[in-house]
Amino acid sequence: MGEYLLEVQDLKTYFKVKAGRVRAVDGTSFAVKSGEKLGVVGESGCGKSVTALSIMRLVPQPPGEYAGGSILFQDQDLLELPESAMRKIRGGQIGMIFQDPMTCLNPTMTVGKQIAEGLQIHLKLSSDQALKRAVSLLEQVGIPDAATRASAYPHQFSGGMRQRVMIAIALACNPKLLIADEPTTALDVTVQAQILELITGVCDEFGTAVILITHDLGVVAGMTDRVVVMYAGKVVEIAPTDELFVNPRHPYTLGLLSSVPRLDEQRTSELRTIEGAPPDLLQPPPGCPFMPRCAFARAICRTMPPLDPVAGNAAHRKACWVDVTDPREQAYANKRRQARQEALQAALKTSADATLQSS
Repeated sequence: MGEYLLEVQDLKTYFKVKAGRVRAVDGTSFAVKSGEKLGVVGESGCGKSVTALSIMRLVPQPPGEYAGGSILFQDQDLLELPESAMRKIRGGQIGMIFQDPMTCLNPTMTVGKQIAEGLQIHLKLSSDQALKRAVSLLEQVGIPDAATRASAYPHQFSGGMRQRVMIAIALACNPKLLIADEPTTALDVTVQAQILELITGVCDEFGTAVILITHDLGVVAGMTDRVVVMYAGKVVEIAPTDELFVNPRHPYTLGLLSSVPRLDEQRTSELRTIEGAPPDLLQPPPGCPFMPRCAFARAICRTMPPLDPVAGNAAHRKACWVDVTDPREQAYANKRRQARQEALQAALKTSADATLQSS
């Protein structure tokens, strides 16, 4: 096996609709080492979850299609495997925690049987052995009175408890890779912290690699080794977690970090937002997809930049032609932001005046 447990190379996952093809994932590349925790962040609709479903080969076809690229897991291309071989990997060597624990569990089966099912399929345990192992897993993920609760149904559990059951199912067969797709969605803050601590502890214990998909930068900062930043189906920056937060080098990453409220600093100005909206993935703009929203944009940005290493740091890569640390580029961007803000204020005033005149 090579250096990496998982290598996603130029992955393209599209969806056919009446109006054309939605390029949900459009040339994504990244890799995960054994035991590593990799965060994947970005706005809703940027392709994070579709990337995860592509790795698991769970994109429905049609309307979905794998239009290009490869997904190498232990040097096997998952996109080339027959479904029978993929079923042995899915749930066995790669586990996944889905976004919504409220709807992902089967309401007609006890949670014990749902955990035991994977153990019987992948580890060939008997029914009794699998149920005993299921009870042990429920204890491991912090379910009290696990022997009794294994006979309960999902509707008898709270949201946080259901997510613990999902974690038990995902980790039941000691997978080499765990994909956690927004594992704390719809959970309150204290339960979120418990769930993340649980995932970290269990994966550290067994040396399981983790891909953590989230839009919460605070979660990424406290849990991951490296971060992949996605925008409009593409990877725009990859860096070690500490490096990304201290020295972001893509304008979109700068925008994400600037839009996060800080409790450790006194606020001296309005919270910055990223102007505009993500592009239409049916007809993405030529070149860099962030160009229409980017204050640093230049004419060269009409050509898509490669994901190249930042000078002096091979572990930090960005897909941007501009050096956002250059004072001249920063001055140019600030000037463009100010001009946009003035234009917006003028448009709002014109609209307000027109409303007053018509009333």
